[in-house]
Amino acid sequence: MRILILGGDGYLGWPTAMAFANEGHDVCVVDNYLRRNLARETNSEALMSCPNLHERVGLFNATFGRKIDYHIFDCTDFARLESLVAAFAPETIIHYAEQPSAPYSMIGFPEAQRTLNNNLGVTFNAIWAIIRHAPDCHLVKLGTMGEYGTPNIDIEEGWLDVSHNGRRHKFLYPRQAGSLYHTTKVLDTDLLWFYVRTYGLRVTDLMQGPVYGLDTNESAADKRLAPSFHYDDIFGTVVNRFLVQAVAGIPLTVYGRGGQTRGYLNLLDTLQCVELAMKSPVERGELRILNQFTEQFTVNELAQRVRDAGKRLGIEVRIESIENPRKELEEHYYNARHSGLLELRLKPHFMTEEVLEKMLSRIMECRDAIDPKKVMPRVSWRS
Repeated sequence: MRILILGGDGYLGWPTAMAFANEGHDVCVVDNYLRRNLARETNSEALMSCPNLHERVGLFNATFGRKIDYHIFDCTDFARLESLVAAFAPETIIHYAEQPSAPYSMIGFPEAQRTLNNNLGVTFNAIWAIIRHAPDCHLVKLGTMGEYGTPNIDIEEGWLDVSHNGRRHKFLYPRQAGSLYHTTKVLDTDLLWFYVRTYGLRVTDLMQGPVYGLDTNESAADKRLAPSFHYDDIFGTVVNRFLVQAVAGIPLTVYGRGGQTRGYLNLLDTLQCVELAMKSPVERGELRILNQFTEQFTVNELAQRVRDAGKRLGIEVRIESIENPRKELEEHYYNARHSGLLELRLKPHFMTEEVLEKMLSRIMECRDAIDPKKVMPRVSWRS
């Protein structure tokens, strides 16, 4: 298949590009280094240095004898994106090209504006490039479970059947995001649903939970092909932050009471999920929403898992509750459906102690590069 990946230099985009190219697909990626630049601006660089996209592609091509085509430009530039879609004629577009950090979006006005303009602008441009030049193309868009918030009812897989005054109708599940970043994802979904209904687009929207993982099948051949690993409070996930804190001897910083529950996903399963969605495209005029995670637990449970894994490696790990810089429920009901990808034959990888031990061991190799200041919260939702 001809696959165009927007945001192909990112934590998910680069492994996706390698995996699909290694399977023999015709892969083209686009990136403008937004995440790298924002990380530098906020002193949030990755723990392990990553070659730039030129070097990554060259290394991959030489290692595997495959080819990834790449372009460096901003997907908010519609003329350039439209031109590429017209020339490449993708059968699938995988859209990762968004500012991915909730804390970054809450720093202040410039960061909020950049998040809003980039995330909605790229989605809008991708839609119109498809309408004009690839109307049968299947758009696989990365959403987030954070769109749903933490409602006091079960979270369905994208849609909700509503009964009201004796009548029934199916609606998008109500969303109540907890940051501006997550709100842009809600707006993405609404935008996609409008154009699906109006122009008959084919769209799969993947509501993904936090992803963890340091390696893929391709990066096992050369560590320089590994995805970026951010451990800071702005671009790093809670999993990454806890693992690095454990290695650095810093108490794991649990925000508030630690009852925040989320659905988690191994990086290898992200690649599976995107592939399963791509290989089973929806019909024209259909928006399919899949909740993309394999297990769910609280922040306290995650901290305990990291402590147990550290103990097996001889690392003494302490856990400490600190004031929550975010505006969120710290204890809540959470029951999210996620059967769609399992029905497509997803084979999950779970967060076992062995998985955490392997990640801890890899981080221990880079212990001297850890900056303790980066793991403490620098952004407050209340300021």
